[in-house]
Amino acid sequence: MDILLWITIGFIIIGFVVLTSLKKGMESKLAFITENMEGKESSAKAKSIIWWIVSTTAWGIVSMILIFWCIHNHIG
Repeated sequence: MDILLWITIGFIIIGFVVLTSLKKGMESKLAFITENMEGKESSAKAKSIIWWIVSTTAWGIVSMILIFWCIHNHIG
């Protein structure tokens, strides 16, 4: 197995572990926001949720690119 495959597997596994460990905190922040719509604290928590969504999307896109790159290297 080459290093690109190991990087891809490691990136996906580590990213999945990090995102799932942060998920519970994001759920509690969302519950706080829905209960308290006003205030600076709600705004800060909303920004952190938005950044979590952006980072999750970026992780997914990079994971797909790495998978396609691995497949391309092994087939071609």
